[in-house]
Amino acid sequence: MSDIVARNPVGAPRMLADALLRSVAGTTALLRVTGSNADTSMSEVGLLPTNFAQVTISPVLMRKLRPTWQEGGESKWELMVSASGVEAQVQALDLASAQALLSMTLAVTVGGQDYLIESIASNEAFGTVYLYRLLLREARQQAL
Repeated sequence: MSDIVARNPVGAPRMLADALLRSVAGTTALLRVTGSNADTSMSEVGLLPTNFAQVTISPVLMRKLRPTWQEGGESKWELMVSASGVEAQVQALDLASAQALLSMTLAVTVGGQDYLIESIASNEAFGTVYLYRLLLREARQQAL
């Protein structure tokens, strides 16, 4: 007997990435994103306040990158984000792409700590992205 079930080979890397992120204590991340104002000319001069929203992405996994000691240096973190989780939020917010969502992200909150995005990379298989890797650094409170 032969296996004649139609399978989508493009979906397998995403399912595997989601399963791996969940199995190694995956958690959720909150992306603090800017909202869009209807009247851009008034918001450009500051007459309308900028609105913010929090977008929940899951599963994600955070790891500390190997430190290189520098005087006054900061720790670097890598956040591995499921592409299917990002895609769900892209569709919910009616955005053009995942890059649009990540470019409008001001901060990432994981475990109550805020981080700033330094760079974004993606991993793909069969021409489809299955994982986003965000290089983060801790956000410091600014003195007033």
